[in-house]
Amino acid sequence: MPRLARLVRAAASDITPLRESPAFRRLWAGQAVSMIGAQVTQVAVPLQVYAITKSSLDVGLIGFASFVPLLVFGLYGGAIADSVDRRKLLILTSTATMVMSVVLLAQAAAHLNQLWLLYLCVVIQSGFAAVGTPTRGAIVPLLVGRRRLAAANTLIYGSFQLAVILGPLVAGVTVSAGGFGAAYAVDVVTFVAAFYAAVRLPRMPPEKTAKTSSMRAVAEGLRFLSVRPVILMTFLVDIDAMLFSSPRALFPALAEHRFGGGAHTAGFLYAAPGVGAILVTVVGGLISRVHRQGVGITVSIAIWAVAVIAFGWTSSLWLALLMLALAGAADTVSAVYRSTMLQVATPNSMQGRLQGVYSVVVTGGTRLGDIRAGAVGSVISPQASVMAGGVACLAGLAILVAAVPAFLRYDARRAVPPEPVEAAAVLSESD
Repeated sequence: MPRLARLVRAAASDITPLRESPAFRRLWAGQAVSMIGAQVTQVAVPLQVYAITKSSLDVGLIGFASFVPLLVFGLYGGAIADSVDRRKLLILTSTATMVMSVVLLAQAAAHLNQLWLLYLCVVIQSGFAAVGTPTRGAIVPLLVGRRRLAAANTLIYGSFQLAVILGPLVAGVTVSAGGFGAAYAVDVVTFVAAFYAAVRLPRMPPEKTAKTSSMRAVAEGLRFLSVRPVILMTFLVDIDAMLFSSPRALFPALAEHRFGGGAHTAGFLYAAPGVGAILVTVVGGLISRVHRQGVGITVSIAIWAVAVIAFGWTSSLWLALLMLALAGAADTVSAVYRSTMLQVATPNSMQGRLQGVYSVVVTGGTRLGDIRAGAVGSVISPQASVMAGGVACLAGLAILVAAVPAFLRYDARRAVPPEPVEAAAVLSESD
């Protein structure tokens, strides 16, 4: 029994960052609540588009609508985050994002059903989110310290995946019971938590040596990444996974035609990856103890691809949900290691820019994957699109790992540098 108790304690998620940093605790809690509302909107918008057009391609084009502002503002927004007070920037972007949720609520309440207006809202909201996401990512290392990053990122991804579970379920219920306006209203209300967390952050002025935000600063961040092939690989393998095998754009069509349901069934499909992610973060202690993080990423993406292929093959809803849960678990492990490797390798003066690149790759890859899945699904079939994407992901992963063998040799124990002075100063203010 004592040995079992020790194993349970070792496997349990490390909540030390929550205990040691009140500011991180508030940021984490505020993000956890507000992300539920954001996920409700991310499900409600494609459901509304599909209700208007009955086209998977139009659903996939939501990804295109958000990709361009994400690409532009994600890269430049990271440079802004390195040159201004990150706290003020997070408050600004969070508020602007919420305003667009109010617009979505208004158009639904007025029953406008205008496709162009939905796409426009997605474009603007994506632009502000593209600046806010790298800002938030650049804040975390200052609040918890580099040696607690794996534990902190596990907690962050766990809360995000909880939102991925609850958000789609809430969206399915509210859309079915109260219409799209009720779903967008949830997003507006939950914004309060994110606003409170941002306001209570300590001041985070830029370093004295920080450069003004410019395309030259963006280029400097890209050059930093280009000469570090192991860190660059964390981006490339994620692009491979999301571009070729992200099935989200096909969920509305599969829910209706493959599994014989409507918004409720689509909500289950959107939520299932989050269930697996939550289960794997429960044993987050094991995740943070893995030092060969390149191997962990490779294995996780391979599991993701196999699970996606099985999801596309089955006609059983329960097996489909199980495979999506497995995919979500694997994706979360990969995300924890990828974000940790990047944050450890990046100096504080460049955290914003590199987090901007990370945001573009993670979110942009998913958006491009939506376009690919929707287009291929419209030409052949949704099921075939899902399975072909999984096979392509496995092939791409094998090619990438063979090209950069040092990725599999990466060891976190030799990569964590001493805490920078700036991080120590912010940590001392975070109570």
